[in-house]
Amino acid sequence: MDAGSHSISSEKSHGLAPRPPLQEAGSRPYMPSLSTASRNPSAKCYGDRFIPDRSAMDMDMAHYLLTEPKKDKENAAASPSKEAYRRLLAEKLLNNRTRILAFRNKPPEPENVSAADTASTHQAKPAKQRRYIPQSAERTLDAPDLVDDYYLNLLDWGSKNVLSIALGDTVYLWDASSGSTSELVTVDEDSGPITSVSWAPDGQHVAVGLNSSDIQLWDTSSNRLLRTLRGVHESRVGSLAWNNNILTTGGMDGNIVNNDVRIRNHVVQTYQGHSQEVCGLKWSGSGQQLASGGNDNLLHIWDVSMASSVPSAGRNQWLHRLEDHTAAVKALAWCPFQSNLLATGGGGSDRCIKFWNTHTGACLNSVDTGSQVCALLWNKNERELLSSHGFTQNQLTLWKYPSMVKMAELTGHTSRALFMAQSPDGCTVASAAADETLRFWNVFGSPEAPKPAAKASHTGMFNSFNHLR
Repeated sequence: MDAGSHSISSEKSHGLAPRPPLQEAGSRPYMPSLSTASRNPSAKCYGDRFIPDRSAMDMDMAHYLLTEPKKDKENAAASPSKEAYRRLLAEKLLNNRTRILAFRNKPPEPENVSAADTASTHQAKPAKQRRYIPQSAERTLDAPDLVDDYYLNLLDWGSKNVLSIALGDTVYLWDASSGSTSELVTVDEDSGPITSVSWAPDGQHVAVGLNSSDIQLWDTSSNRLLRTLRGVHESRVGSLAWNNNILTTGGMDGNIVNNDVRIRNHVVQTYQGHSQEVCGLKWSGSGQQLASGGNDNLLHIWDVSMASSVPSAGRNQWLHRLEDHTAAVKALAWCPFQSNLLATGGGGSDRCIKFWNTHTGACLNSVDTGSQVCALLWNKNERELLSSHGFTQNQLTLWKYPSMVKMAELTGHTSRALFMAQSPDGCTVASAAADETLRFWNVFGSPEAPKPAAKASHTGMFNSFNHLR
C-alpha cells in the first residue's frame, strides 16, 4: 500500500483532519603510446621515424639492385646457361644481399600499454561517461482528490519554476525553489471539478479549464481572476495549449478553439475534426503546427497557414488526419531537436508510441510498450524520450532515440501515472498518478550552465484585462 493511502486510513481511524495537499509522503581498444620516453632507461630512443643511414649503404650496389629487374625483362629470352652464370655471379659478388636501404638501428619492439599511457592518449577527447539515472523518486508529495481520469490534463510546470496541479475543485501552486504550497482557486461544485490547467509562456498567468465548459485566466502574482471565457465549448474543457497570446482549448464536444486572450471577442479560429473528446493538444516549438489527439483514436496536424481567420467559415481543414492508433491519443510531444518530429502515445487498446514526420504525415516508427501510454516528454539535452504508463506496472520508461532501447524503468507509483510535467531546466520530471501521489524524478541529468535570459516578450499579454470581466 502506498504512503498516501496509508496516511488516509490512519487519519480516519484516529479521527484526524484530512491530510494537506502537496506535503511530503512517506574497456578501450589497444593504442600504442606516442610518448618518446622509454621504459628502459638504458635504451636509446630514436623517436617514431626511421631514416636510412647513408654511411651504411653501398650506393653502387643499391643502383644495381634497383635496375636489375629492368635488365631481367630485357633478357627474358636468355639461355639457361647465361641465367645460371648470372645467379652464380650474384652469389659471389653480392653475398646474397638484397636490401637496398640500410638503417642504423632496428625498429623498437612494441611495448605493453598501461592504463596511464591509455589515459594520456585519450586526454584530448575523454570518453563520455554514462549518466547515472536514479531508480527511485527524489521527492514524493501527497495529492489527495486527484481525479483518476485519463482524458484530463491536471498538471503543468511553469517557466518561473512553479508547478500547478488540480486536486478536485482546487488548483494548488507548489514553488519548486522554496518548496512552499499555496491555494490559487477553489471553484464551486456546479463548475467543478477542474479538468485542465496550463501555464502561459510568461510563467505568471495560468489557464484553468472547468467541467462546466468555462475557462478561467488567473494572475498568480496577485491571485486575481482576470477573465472567464464562456460559451467556447458545450461541455468540459479537458485540454489546453498556449501559443504566445493564443490559448487553444479542446473540449468534450470535439471542437478545438483558438482564443486570443488580448481581445474582447476572443474566439479567432475553430478546428473541427474530432467526433469525440479532445484529450491531447500541443503546439510545435515554432508555433506553426498544432497536434491534437482525441478519444476517437484520431491524430490531427493543423497548420496555421491553413487556418481561416473568419470563425463563421466553420470547418478548418487539417494538414494531416492520421488513423494509425487503435485507442485514444492523449500523449503528444514535439521533438526539441527536430522541428517536424512528433511522438504520440495510444491508450490501453493501442499501447504504442509512434513517431511522425508532420511535414509528410509519414509514420516513421511504432513501438509497442505493452501498457497504456499516458504521457510523453522529450529530454531537452539528449536524444531520449520519457513515457508514463498505466496498467500493469504504472512505470515511467526512459527510451534512447531513435533505437528505442530501454535505458531505465522508474517504478514507485501504485496506480497509473496519468500526468507528467518537466521543470524549466529540463532535468526534473514530476509525475502525478491515480494513487494520489506526486513524485519528482531526476531522470534527465544535471542542468547545463545557465545562459543569459532572453528578453521576455509576454509581459504585455494581460495588460488590458483591468476592464475586461
